[in-house]
Amino acid sequence: MNEQPNITLHGVFMEVSGFGVLLRGNSAIGKSEMALSLINRGHRLVADDAVDIKQVAPETLIGSCPPLLQDFLEVRGLGIINIRIMFGDNAIKDSKRLQLIVKMAAFEENELQQIDRLHGMYRMETILGTTIPEVTIPVAPGRNLAVLIETAVRNQVLKHNGYDAPHEFILKQQQSLRDNSTK
Repeated sequence: MNEQPNITLHGVFMEVSGFGVLLRGNSAIGKSEMALSLINRGHRLVADDAVDIKQVAPETLIGSCPPLLQDFLEVRGLGIINIRIMFGDNAIKDSKRLQLIVKMAAFEENELQQIDRLHGMYRMETILGTTIPEVTIPVAPGRNLAVLIETAVRNQVLKHNGYDAPHEFILKQQQSLRDNSTK
């Protein structure tokens, strides 16, 4: 029997609106707190801190939680909490297909000014030979990161279905310029 390729990654793995999302970032950036916020909004925890990723098909990665960590979330200041006991069985998902990576990152003001405001900060990450879309979200006081992550998921669904908001925006701007030049 062939062993499936696998790797353990650092991060928090969530099911957000039915989508498998791996939250990554430096230690203490707020990944677990973000997971708690998303769980409060009705999304589900797969794994905190360590995520076992297995390649089950050429372009399909499934993430799950190592058995010793199952159901637990470590939140700085609160310690270890049991999500299943605190929020119920529906707050936990045993495994999920990895479909999006959200990198949470702190930026200096000058770095924020360099972000492509039209296209955002998207790239592809390769894990076990499979490419997964990754979006970087700047972490800063006052930002509603839960809403941003939910929006990143919805945007990825639209992209997967062929919709390109920046392209449509550019076309609208070009049409407006053409219309104004003929007046």
